[in-house]
Amino acid sequence: MTVTRFAPSPTGHLHVGNLRTALHNFLLAKQSGGRFLLRIDDTDAARSREEYVVAIREDLAWLGLHPEAEERQSVRSAIYEEAFATLEAAGRVYPCWESPQELDLKRKVLLGRGLPPIYDRAALGLTEDEKAARIAAGDLPHWRFLLDRDEPIAWDDGVRGPQKFDPAQMSDPVVRRADGSWLYMLPSVIDDVAMGVTSILRGEDHVSNTAAQVQMFTALGAPVPAFAHEALLVGSEGKLSKRLGSLGAAHFREAGIEPQALVALLGRLGTSDPVDPSLGLEELAAAFDLSRFGRAPARFDEAELERVNAAVVHDLPFAAVHARLPDGMDEAAWQAIRPNLTRVAEAGDWWQVVTGPVAAPAMTDEDRSFCVQAAATLASLEWSGAVWKDLTAALKEATGRKGKALFLPLRQALTGMDHGPDMAALLPLIGRDAAEQRLRPGARDAFSL
Repeated sequence: MTVTRFAPSPTGHLHVGNLRTALHNFLLAKQSGGRFLLRIDDTDAARSREEYVVAIREDLAWLGLHPEAEERQSVRSAIYEEAFATLEAAGRVYPCWESPQELDLKRKVLLGRGLPPIYDRAALGLTEDEKAARIAAGDLPHWRFLLDRDEPIAWDDGVRGPQKFDPAQMSDPVVRRADGSWLYMLPSVIDDVAMGVTSILRGEDHVSNTAAQVQMFTALGAPVPAFAHEALLVGSEGKLSKRLGSLGAAHFREAGIEPQALVALLGRLGTSDPVDPSLGLEELAAAFDLSRFGRAPARFDEAELERVNAAVVHDLPFAAVHARLPDGMDEAAWQAIRPNLTRVAEAGDWWQVVTGPVAAPAMTDEDRSFCVQAAATLASLEWSGAVWKDLTAALKEATGRKGKALFLPLRQALTGMDHGPDMAALLPLIGRDAAEQRLRPGARDAFSL
């Protein structure tokens, strides 16, 4: 069974790149009937906030991404201690005492010599007495994971293909601070082992982390999960944008974007497959294929999201939106107005056109006379679902008007606008009395019910 996880740190709100990662992990799991897990990586106690944990859950739920289980790193310290003790006994973690200033100086010296800034493992040369003396003096160490430099680190990446790293060209990663707190690398591996994670899908900025973590899995006696690293998002201008870091679920909700639109776009972002607004999570999961993802940066275009959102809105059934519509707006009204919307919230503006009052348009005397004639004609017609067709047919025969000259003055008088929903659907909603009143020049500034 495929088991994936989304592991955000609750130090801020999720942005669009995080949402894409969460969605793709969900789709990868569901593609084979697997499990999607949520892990809150809150080992950074100083920066983690509970309000962000709540927001993460709400954002995932809004998109329809419901994890089968949730874990929090802040309550798993006993598991980390046990695994750390195992690694220490095996000599795979070791204490170090260099200060940040000392490490920075070492890096500068190596770079000055044209050498890669790799940690020299000087701490491994300390004797047990020297270590004990430092600890007795209150000088507590940070800890590094000892990389095995005998063999290359290799894996077949689900997106990037075969990957190979030379551990001799890598620094032993720091996994624990002097105050006992954990950095990202080791707890993530320990949790992935304990949670039974089989596939790790994340951004390509984690590739170097993966190289070290592959050895951590092996050192813990655990199978190495299947790794895949997606290209990162760029803005519509084709380069990395700070704005992408501020676009989160709250932004899209407030902007009136439907979750289905965001799912449809992000589900295909990074592939050459067309974005289909009609595809929901189930359909996207059935077709999800890592081999379809390219190495080029994935471009996120808000204008494209707007187009997808409009297409989604045009297909929304009344039952899905009735609670968000103005009072009195029924299914017939929704069906009439829906094709003109880019957001559901715009329905209120069009419902105002139906219920009135609407502003009286500026018209020529000829068009105004034509509308008065239309009011009289309308009064003589049977009121039915075909009333617009009957009205325009009668007026065409009586006046010889056709095309824009026939339809536009009527639309302007009835709605106060030059464009909008199909009048055949809108006129029955406006009603006979209101329609006749709007067609007559009874008020100079407005026509109301």
